[in-house]
Amino acid sequence: MNREPTADGVRNAAASIAQILPPTPLLPVEIDGVRCWVKAESLQPIGAFKIRGGWWRLSNLGDDERKRGVVAVSSGNHAQGVAWAARKLGIEAAIVMPRDAPKVKLEATKALGADIVLYDRPGEDRDEVAAREIEARGGAVLVHAFADPWVIEGQGSAGIEIAEQLGKQPPLILACCGGGGLTAGLSLACPQSAVVPVEPVGWDLVGQALLAGHIVPAAPDAPRTICDALQPPATKQINLDVLLGRSDPGVAVTDEEVQAAQRFAFAKLGLVTEPGGAAALAAALAGKVALPDDTTIMVTGRNTDPAAFAATIAPSR
Repeated sequence: MNREPTADGVRNAAASIAQILPPTPLLPVEIDGVRCWVKAESLQPIGAFKIRGGWWRLSNLGDDERKRGVVAVSSGNHAQGVAWAARKLGIEAAIVMPRDAPKVKLEATKALGADIVLYDRPGEDRDEVAAREIEARGGAVLVHAFADPWVIEGQGSAGIEIAEQLGKQPPLILACCGGGGLTAGLSLACPQSAVVPVEPVGWDLVGQALLAGHIVPAAPDAPRTICDALQPPATKQINLDVLLGRSDPGVAVTDEEVQAAQRFAFAKLGLVTEPGGAAALAAALAGKVALPDDTTIMVTGRNTDPAAFAATIAPSR
């Protein structure tokens, strides 16, 4: 794939998405006396921002590609974004998902009509599983979760909405970050904003890549994290090429900081958040980044196990 994501592509994606989805709310919140805004992508129909990239990628497939169908690899939110778009466009979709993905994500993806192909994490290489599935389906199109120009542009459409809702590009955007698709898209959408990727401790691979200037893979002994949506093995060159010179250095958050953010979002904003979807808010609340007025914080997903969420927000005894 030789195409690169562009700012024009982000604007075109935003126009396309505006035809099928209303803007998600921009909710005011005060953090340490600073007026901030929360972009509630958790309120998307699939419960996550990934619907944007899924729609823009699949709506740009040619007729022959649509006939061959698509394959995606995801722990759950990209899976649902692709499955939702595939159902709306009448395209067959197979999703390669880890066997230990949250049950709520597995069930939701299946309910959208996609074929689920399970693999063991750790133990199996998900890209190899996807390659076999593509071959078995006669050359289906791979829709990568973050290393795809259309996906990056689609995710960046959230930045176009933010600028329209605020009447300007915010001085700072904090973005939950896995492979860097959202962060890259936001950087293209809002070039006047400082865009900071927020990742789990030990999985801050985009942040490390920005510092090193090259891709940094996950360590073999990378710690466990409750942020299941934010632990790809590494970012990709297409993402890093966009981010270098555009994105600010990243920050990392702990599981405890993420859980505190989940409680805050529920208590102050009435939002249900999955751990990975609350990472950016965790960074803001923990003081990991200086917050200017009109800082915008991405809350990116709500797809969490109900029992786990109830335990997180339960009052401590």
